[in-house]
Amino acid sequence: MTTVAPRSVPLPYGPGVTAPRLRPARERDAPALADLARPFVRSGALRERPPALYADHAADFLVAEATGGSLEGCVGLRVYPADEGEGPGPTGVLYNFCVAGHSQGRGVGAGLLGAVLTRSRARSLRALFTATTGDGGLFLRYGFTPAAGRPAPRAWAKTLDPRRNAHVLALTW
Repeated sequence: MTTVAPRSVPLPYGPGVTAPRLRPARERDAPALADLARPFVRSGALRERPPALYADHAADFLVAEATGGSLEGCVGLRVYPADEGEGPGPTGVLYNFCVAGHSQGRGVGAGLLGAVLTRSRARSLRALFTATTGDGGLFLRYGFTPAAGRPAPRAWAKTLDPRRNAHVLALTW
């Protein structure tokens, strides 16, 4: 198994620009999470999820909150127990990773991804997986590689829609 340490990506916050605060999502963030995802759902990059689903799974999410309280980005981390026959320890799946259009290119996604990687290591996850319809550039910069040959959690993998042509990426450590 090959592992890659994530590279440090500098955050482009300078004078006059306040970095968003990263925090766990709360149940009451559900409508804002759905609103944040809506443009990505329309583009086909994300699957639609109703606010009730965000509320039910709020504990999965880390959000980037602007000074005024609006959400600039989010990422979900779902933990799966090891499938039978797999190595010891749980794995994680990153999902619904999105950054508001006006905040893209400002380091919000890098901040969220760095924080969720730290949480994943603290929870002793043996691997992380994600599916992306884009080029996956941010994930690749943090050490993710195509998941060919690495078993993703079966319960998650069977929910992937092949019509979306998503690329599954993995990070192991």
